[in-house]
Amino acid sequence: MDIPVFILAGLLVHCVFLVSIFDIYFSSPLVHGMTPQQTSLPPPAKRLVLFVADGLRADSLYELDSNGTARAPYLRSVLENNGSWGISHTRVPTESRPGHVALIAGFYEDVSAVAKGWKENPVEFDSVFNESKYTWSWGSPDILPMFAKGATGDHVYTFCYAAESEDFGAEDAAKLDMWVFDHVKSFFNSSRNNQTLFSALNEEKVVLFLHLLGIDTNGHAHRPNSREYQENIKQVDEGVKEIASLIDNFYGNDGKTAFILTSDHGMTDWGSHGAGHPSETLTPLIVWGAGVNYPQKVTTQFFEDNFLKEWKLENLKRLDVNQADIAPLMASLIGVPFPLNSVGTLPLEYLNTSALFKAESMFTNAVQILEQFKVKMSQKKETTLSILFTPFKPLSASEQINFFKKIRLYIEQQKYDEAVSLCKTLINLALEGLSYYHTYDRLFLGLSIAVSFVGWTTYVILVIIKAHTNLTKTVPTNKKKSTVLFYGFASAGMIITFFLLIQTCPWTYYIYCLLPVPVWYAVVKEIPVIQDLATNVLSLHIGQSAGFLLVCILGIEILVFSFFYRSALTVGLLVFAGWPVITQLWIQAKTKALIWTLLCVLLAIFPLMPVVGREPNIPLVIAAGLLTILISFFSLTSLCKSENKYRDNEDLKVYFYQIFSVALSTYVVGSTHNSLKIKQGLPVMNQIISWMTLVFSPALLLLSPTFLFERLFSILLSLMSTYLLLSTGYEALFPLALFGLMFVWINMEQEALQHYGLSLKPKLAVFNFTCTMDITQFRQLHLDDVRRSFFFVFFIVTAFFGTGNIASINSFDPASVYCFLTVFSPFMMGGLLLLKVAIPFVLVSCAFEAVQVTTQLSSKSLFLIVLVISDIMALHFFFLVKDYGSWLDIGTSISHYVLVMSLTIFMMVMNGLAQLLTTRRLGLPRRNKHHSM
Repeated sequence: MDIPVFILAGLLVHCVFLVSIFDIYFSSPLVHGMTPQQTSLPPPAKRLVLFVADGLRADSLYELDSNGTARAPYLRSVLENNGSWGISHTRVPTESRPGHVALIAGFYEDVSAVAKGWKENPVEFDSVFNESKYTWSWGSPDILPMFAKGATGDHVYTFCYAAESEDFGAEDAAKLDMWVFDHVKSFFNSSRNNQTLFSALNEEKVVLFLHLLGIDTNGHAHRPNSREYQENIKQVDEGVKEIASLIDNFYGNDGKTAFILTSDHGMTDWGSHGAGHPSETLTPLIVWGAGVNYPQKVTTQFFEDNFLKEWKLENLKRLDVNQADIAPLMASLIGVPFPLNSVGTLPLEYLNTSALFKAESMFTNAVQILEQFKVKMSQKKETTLSILFTPFKPLSASEQINFFKKIRLYIEQQKYDEAVSLCKTLINLALEGLSYYHTYDRLFLGLSIAVSFVGWTTYVILVIIKAHTNLTKTVPTNKKKSTVLFYGFASAGMIITFFLLIQTCPWTYYIYCLLPVPVWYAVVKEIPVIQDLATNVLSLHIGQSAGFLLVCILGIEILVFSFFYRSALTVGLLVFAGWPVITQLWIQAKTKALIWTLLCVLLAIFPLMPVVGREPNIPLVIAAGLLTILISFFSLTSLCKSENKYRDNEDLKVYFYQIFSVALSTYVVGSTHNSLKIKQGLPVMNQIISWMTLVFSPALLLLSPTFLFERLFSILLSLMSTYLLLSTGYEALFPLALFGLMFVWINMEQEALQHYGLSLKPKLAVFNFTCTMDITQFRQLHLDDVRRSFFFVFFIVTAFFGTGNIASINSFDPASVYCFLTVFSPFMMGGLLLLKVAIPFVLVSCAFEAVQVTTQLSSKSLFLIVLVISDIMALHFFFLVKDYGSWLDIGTSISHYVLVMSLTIFMMVMNGLAQLLTTRRLGLPRRNKHHSM
């Protein structure tokens, strides 16, 4: 297979592997075609007021101040005297969009939907707002429009402030909440002079939604333990008190208004959210007003946590719910149909209604979820051969009829508790059945992808052995056998296609199920290579072969382990530190070996440090900038002293520009964070300098000479000037330590080549990346090249996890992007954070490119070994993916697989980028005559 064809095939195969996880594990659970369900009994409330305090943690609201007073006095008095309270348990990802969808629509968005945007509906879904007669909402332009656009008809009204108001660098983000409260007050005041609006407000089934973003914004900017965050809670408490009083007065204290206060997600101590830490998943829930239970006094209650004692709420019954349970609660209170896609269970303990109303509401809830089950079952039945279809037996048609008869009988006999209990059983079975049909094809699709994975990895190993080693001899192709083989696999493909066609499967199923056919055809075509390999392996010493295999397995397992425990990287780096001693390299290069050992130990400290962002330390960033400048001047001095007849002194000017850029970045970081600290916002000049540095740094890099060390030094300076702007603490020192080790690695590989007698030692000082290497100079692969490739993969993983667990969304601190922007923009901020992650990756890739060209290996041969190592890791994580257990485990398993697959695809792209950064040079007019090689 030609190199371009092979690379294209590799990219396509890995893209299929990456996308497959979402079809197999996380396809959208939504179904359409259900009929709305609601109870015929009159509801307890005419209207509902929903307050969502974005980013409010349960403990931040419920716990008392150091002097024993409540942070939110009004809400504390409500839960002690007028209403019910508890904790709402959210799910991963703990972000605003999925949190609000769970609250208002009653279902948990799948992972792929979250990535499709904040403001638009990636999938159609029903919501409490859609089912209401009228909904008026005030708040963020990132949340409100998605529910208005999802509504049928023109009855959901939104009032949003400008997106620019969501500024992390603003003097006080609580003004966002004040804007909402002020606009609600003026809305009610103006309605007295607007008969149409006044009549609409006095209708039944009305929802008023107040989205309060100030707490979340202050939490990101100042941390949840800050004075700003806690003051914002007090302001929200005052605002809720005023709005509740205003609404009660407006309706003449008719006692027909229900109030709910909750949050979409919490926040970590370091001001981030997205993952499954309890501080992110535990949110407050306080409900009061029409149809809501009063506080229930208890003597004892048991929960695994110790919050009740901490919050001094041991004697008030705590009623915990899942976040999706709030949607059916709202629907029940105002008597609207339950959202069609809701999977929430009505929390009856919050209701202060008749036993009949509770039983009927619960029955409606059960029927609504069962409707989804029926639609899902019929869809699966239509796309499966009748002889192969296995129904969900606990909810067969006869079982459903039995449930309905029993529940109806219990209600007629006024055995309401028994009816409710049976409804809950039916709901649980319906949810199990939904999951059963949703995951019906999982085993079948998972096996297809696993078979393709093994086949692809086997094929790459065979390509390496055939094209880059001396282990096999060339065997003439048997055309007759090849033809039989081709027709055999083509027939298998046609049978699979026919099988999928008669079941009217989705088009993606064809890709997943047919992929093993060409992959394994390519493997089986190489049977002579497999036979030669088997002969060679059998002739080797069994102890040596087993030892080599054991080392390979151990190395890959350490890499896999490092995804869960960053400290595994420390262990690996300490083993690397002893590499020169183990291989006797220290005898011929004592100084280099000593520096290698010291830098390995230095780099090994970083994975033991806390995750970046939890403890911002701007002086360390400034120190890293100054250290970079100091190292640069030492390097420039040695460059000037070194004798290189090919170097032009004009080239040195580029380095001075780059050093100036680093100095400017260092100043901007300090200046920006000082300005934000005193609440003066992001200085415009600093913002301009930051964006200009980001844009022009790569251009400066391409002006530098292409001599090996000079170009690598230029790459470091260019990337450091951007990385400093994105740093908030000790991670600013990480690229320096990493680059130092990469620099020594290139030298050590030269010593290793000489040690094994594989090549003459080239002069690295005058080695030029642009020199086209004669293809005849490329040597065959040696066993030591497997070690080189493993070093590269290990350094790549270290570059990723060295300063944080990037598999977890909450490892990122929004403060990292404050030099570029402070106004909330999820995709812009996400892009900048990904750039920050990629910078150490680029350093390692460029060093690996240098190792490849200086060790006289084609980039393809070493890269293929890297591909095999990363694919074996990916296969590990494919089998570790799960959609059950704790939400932290689920989120981690997804992110690990996506990360390692993205890594493989990214390495293919990065290989090309490294070649571009090391070999390309922009030409500028020069006054002096330039000497060329």
